[in-house]
Amino acid sequence: MRPREIADLAARHAPGRGAPAIELLRAGLVHETFRVRRDGARYALRVPAAEPVDLAFDRAWEARVLGQAAAAGLAPPTRYYSLEQGVLVVDWIEGRPWSVAEARLPANISRMAATLGRLHALPAPQPARTVSPAQWIDCYSAALGIQGSVSPALRRAAADRAAEAAGLARGERGLCHSDLHVLNVIDRGPPPGTQPAHSREQGSLVLLDFEYAHVSDPFWDLAGWSANNDFEPELAWALAEAYRGRPPTSSERSRLDLNRWLYDYVCLLWSELYLRRDADPEISARARLIEARLAGALG
Repeated sequence: MRPREIADLAARHAPGRGAPAIELLRAGLVHETFRVRRDGARYALRVPAAEPVDLAFDRAWEARVLGQAAAAGLAPPTRYYSLEQGVLVVDWIEGRPWSVAEARLPANISRMAATLGRLHALPAPQPARTVSPAQWIDCYSAALGIQGSVSPALRRAAADRAAEAAGLARGERGLCHSDLHVLNVIDRGPPPGTQPAHSREQGSLVLLDFEYAHVSDPFWDLAGWSANNDFEPELAWALAEAYRGRPPTSSERSRLDLNRWLYDYVCLLWSELYLRRDADPEISARARLIEARLAGALG
């Protein structure tokens, strides 16, 4: 959308009077997100990207997920959602994202595990949007076409591991966020050191950007948070222990490791698509790191 169109949407759908102040926050494969300031309040405005990638996005289902998650205190309240235009306005959540270092702290491992437990326990709107790792891989691979540069060895390993994952979690499903990184988690509590730890841990975490939400193996979210924050296997298992309330079994550790590899692979495909639009050096460096980690896991 053009800047004038963005301004018009903000003026019509962000509550308040006067001309809104608008700032681009991020541009993804499917949407662009803006911060809107108006009448002393702030909102997030999301609109479709100029040339969105087709990732089988279901706006009607996302709208219902946002309503349930907001009612549970896990997502920002929605102010406006046009299913036809794909325009979404939500309240701005006051708080701060964690650093990657903070995501590794034991107290925050426990808080994230508790937040994921609450999310996964929410009833999924029906009919559910179910997506497996194999389906994510197929979706991104189709968008990349023959121009993808992932090595044949990684492609074969991804197909084998996606088939293995399909057989491991047939009996366990949950409402997954599927895009958990530090910019999509807002801590509404005060910074560490400003109040007792036991009180700080009760402060709720709010999750942003539910566009990739779907029903799947709950370990997919644990894997995503672990992979995006570069957790070592032991730290990922500590997250699983906090999530389960007991040490994970050997099969659960293997299942989490498998999902972490698959999540990394999907992120590598996402990076390839993104780099076609924007030669962002940080995304490029991240893609090289992920590719090396995937290849290293193959031995």
